[in-house]
Amino acid sequence: MAFSYQVLVGKAVDRKFATAKKNHYEVHIKAAGEDYRIAINVQSVDKSEVLYFVEPNFSHPLLAQLVAVPEGHSPVTPTANGIALDYVRGGYVKQSQMQPLPISVPGDDNDLNDKLDALVQRAMNTDGIVYAFGSFFQDPPNTKDEYFGFKPSQGIHDVHMNQGNDPAHTGDDGVFHDGALLFHYPSRNQWSAVFLAFQSQSWMTDNVTGHATTSAPPPPPPPVDRPTSALRIIAALANSIEDPEIETVTLLNASPQDINLGGWVLADKNQHRFSLAGSLSAGATLRVKIAKPMELSNKGGTIMLLDDAGTVVDGVTYTKAQADKPGWSIKF
Repeated sequence: MAFSYQVLVGKAVDRKFATAKKNHYEVHIKAAGEDYRIAINVQSVDKSEVLYFVEPNFSHPLLAQLVAVPEGHSPVTPTANGIALDYVRGGYVKQSQMQPLPISVPGDDNDLNDKLDALVQRAMNTDGIVYAFGSFFQDPPNTKDEYFGFKPSQGIHDVHMNQGNDPAHTGDDGVFHDGALLFHYPSRNQWSAVFLAFQSQSWMTDNVTGHATTSAPPPPPPPVDRPTSALRIIAALANSIEDPEIETVTLLNASPQDINLGGWVLADKNQHRFSLAGSLSAGATLRVKIAKPMELSNKGGTIMLLDDAGTVVDGVTYTKAQADKPGWSIKF
């Protein structure tokens, strides 16, 4: 089945738990007078546990655009400046935050069925609206949905990271077309987000194809090598008091070694880049004054750090509210 990157927006009205024989948690959605199903993987085909991360108070600049998407299913353009999701480049979730969970075990709130059900039930019982990113499917007109009985069977699947796949699933790879579940509660002005990935997926991916750039998880760098993961974005100034054109990003070298910054770049949400130079001493920070075409929007944005191989090694986001404070650095 071809990958058709879309977002489904609607109201959750029913759900079914995953089982040992059915490895998807299913959600019945009603939207714009039609019925849909969201099929959410809670176990890999190799029976390994799925990685998950829940952000109960999700904030990101893309939400301002996402709230304007109408009910029903809509195609999503896989680009950096829209609503498309990318775990590696988006800055809203890190691999270190994701944890494996079993599909179902005795007890409360200790498996992926429970975690998903808590969010879905809240959306069902309040004004919550579900936004499901993934690949759209639609069966022939008279095909009854096997879980909820409506016709035709249609909806969203691949509601998880869709890049860095193993060789059997590279056809689903791509940049800015990852899946996820977002929940909006308008009366509380609150968003929650669920990010899912398989343990077999690599987080080091090609910036064009989304294919894994290594066949196995990268080993920790030996002491003599440059520890790329040790360089982090820790602060940014998007709104200077003395001059609105002054924008800075502060980097930290947390390692015990100096890092040569030649070939490294910073990038904004529109992929505009600023080249770094020189070196950063072990344990030191560096406040970089950036220049156009890269810019830190006062409306909120994303900052990414790429090493000299073009790999995203860190990414952060900030909101309009954070950028609205003149002279204040945003801490990450």
